[in-house]
Amino acid sequence: MTTVRTATPSTARAINDRLALDLLLESGPLTATELRGLTGLSRPTVADLLERLQRAGLVAVVGESGEQRRGPNARLYALVADRAFLAGLDVRTTGVDLVVADLTGRTRATATVAGADEQLAERTLEALARAAREAGAERLHTVAVGAPGLFDPATGEHQNSGALSRHQTDLLTALRADPRTEVTVDNEVNLAGIAEHRLGAARDRDTFVLIWLSHGVGASVVLDGRLRRGATGGTGEIGYLPVHGSGLPSGDGGCDSGGFHSLVSSAAVCDLARAHGLPVPEPGPPASAPLGEEVVRHAAAAGGPAADAFLDAYARRIALGAASVCAVLDPGCVVLGGEIGRAGGARLASRVEREIARLVPLRTEVRAGTAGGGAVLAGAVLTAGDAVRRDLFGGA
Repeated sequence: MTTVRTATPSTARAINDRLALDLLLESGPLTATELRGLTGLSRPTVADLLERLQRAGLVAVVGESGEQRRGPNARLYALVADRAFLAGLDVRTTGVDLVVADLTGRTRATATVAGADEQLAERTLEALARAAREAGAERLHTVAVGAPGLFDPATGEHQNSGALSRHQTDLLTALRADPRTEVTVDNEVNLAGIAEHRLGAARDRDTFVLIWLSHGVGASVVLDGRLRRGATGGTGEIGYLPVHGSGLPSGDGGCDSGGFHSLVSSAAVCDLARAHGLPVPEPGPPASAPLGEEVVRHAAAAGGPAADAFLDAYARRIALGAASVCAVLDPGCVVLGGEIGRAGGARLASRVEREIARLVPLRTEVRAGTAGGGAVLAGAVLTAGDAVRRDLFGGA
């Protein structure tokens, strides 16, 4: 005999509250009538939930609809943006970028900490505190951090110390030392994939792979709307992928000497450009953009026989790794992200799509990333915002 369970009144209220809060987050201020129309709930139910959410400090009256008209107007309800604050951090070898945002995800303050010396943790904590004060936050509810390397999906602990310097590891430890703030840490490319999925080139896709092309190489895998991390957090470590034309990578020593990384990273781009007679700029300051980005951007914009031959050759290299991923996962869509992937734009993406079609019979669209240079930071803010709202709004 099948037992049918119905929702308790408290469960039903929690579901209704979360539905209304999500709508206010997505759509901005709404009247009670608009909420009834969007939720399908009755007038008394909407009135009760609005009163309940106002008592909880999550919703407030922010004005009236039709303020230019005569007669009574409907009240407009909105989320209380200052109810909680959050932060996102992008930790790189060149330093740290950070954003402090409110409950709605709106940026309220930013800061950059250049360099990664022994004072990195202290300087970053000071910059984060200043940004929080500028935003009007007494404390940060959640901080989400994107950093290179593998992070255990269950514990958040770093799995391969070689990807982070001691100073960066000290920073993560210092961030976690504040008992008032929840700190989550994830691979930087995973966070960039979240940004491309929700804000960028893959907004219309539930399944796709982001291939990150920068100083390093990685991937973010989203299947059926869910980011996949793997048993140890290693999903997307395609820099180690053995591909034709490269040496073999070393599981202990890294992938600098072989594997997919050695074919498509920033250093490989510069070598390939020189082989095609293209100019390669001199290295700039440590915090400047990777040279490979400048080379690819110039080639994509300039055109001409040498530039086209370079882009064709680079696309073939990218396709070797991308085709392997497509043959296993069949994502239907590959996004080229990172500084180099974005710099190549549609001219590089179309070439990679053509080369993948030559290697595997699975139809795969290739797009240039559009989440922008702050994709990791945007993904961190989205991740922190999700955590805050799970806590304050309830539900999954």
